[in-house]
Amino acid sequence: MPELQVSIVGGSGYTGGELLRLLLFHPAVRIKQVTSERFAGKPVSRVHPNLRSVTRLKFCSVEELDPCDVLFLCLPHGQAMHRLPYFRQRAERIIDLSGDFRLRDPEAYPVWYGTPHPHPEWLSQFVYGIPEIHREAMRGARYISSAGCNATAVILALYPLYREGLVDPSRTVVEVKGGSSEGGNTPSEASHHPERNDAVRSYKPTRHRHIAEIEQELGLSGEHTVHLSATALGIVRGIMATAHVFLTRPLDEKAIWQVYRRYYGQEPFIRIVKERQGIYRFPEPKILIGSNYCDIGFERDPRSNRLVVISALDNLMKGAAGQAVQAMNIMLGLEETTALQFPGLHPV
Repeated sequence: MPELQVSIVGGSGYTGGELLRLLLFHPAVRIKQVTSERFAGKPVSRVHPNLRSVTRLKFCSVEELDPCDVLFLCLPHGQAMHRLPYFRQRAERIIDLSGDFRLRDPEAYPVWYGTPHPHPEWLSQFVYGIPEIHREAMRGARYISSAGCNATAVILALYPLYREGLVDPSRTVVEVKGGSSEGGNTPSEASHHPERNDAVRSYKPTRHRHIAEIEQELGLSGEHTVHLSATALGIVRGIMATAHVFLTRPLDEKAIWQVYRRYYGQEPFIRIVKERQGIYRFPEPKILIGSNYCDIGFERDPRSNRLVVISALDNLMKGAAGQAVQAMNIMLGLEETTALQFPGLHPV
């Protein structure tokens, strides 16, 4: 593999640390720089102690960025959109992990992010970052906007059903439960910069900002909406989404299984989980920690046309850093699974 020079902007948060962990063991990558304004000049292991003796990299300021092949942006929402010209001068390819370029409609930003987008002309240049849906657009792309973690779990769970027109678009109710690391910052950063800590804002009974991504990717508009609530699990990493949808035709579970197999049967990081025996008969986030898998299961309500779809993933991996590395591999024509083969831990 050719050696790629890769840098990370905003590398002191949880997502930046996970991205750093993955890229340190990517055979085609040499990490050039990792930025943090607060920790500039300090070893990255000061913030990410799991990387002690793994790397001698030190944080630098974003103003010290040199040119590189790929630049990952792990900044808080609202920052990358204002500094994209600066970042474009330093890398031909950019993968942004914030929400700054996820929505194609500029009118959606005041609604979901509370502010107009300063450069709506850039939105069409970014490919939305779920490979299973936009893989072909990612090949050779210059800019990718990584999907939100909750949005990834919900979209992957429901996309085949919506794509096939199998569910009533006016009745979709989803409960997402996530771990505390959804905020994306280290505990020290969260306390030092409380305005940047999205962890509390991530747990919303209504109007979660990831709804906009979900509706965009499922093709919903107008009077049709996803009714989503996000609440906390007593874990650090992991997301479990439980979606209640209503079938428009009388499909049995075998037919539903066939739909999911048709869409995801060849996908390296999606597993259809529906076991008859054992402890883990449905998706379970704790056995996915550290992996890039999204597990999806379902059960048909025999008393009605309701279908319950459950998905689980690690919010820092398939919901953030892992999916971003997967997107980079596709973008550059590398083997898609490179540096992402870790299967998760059991028992945990």
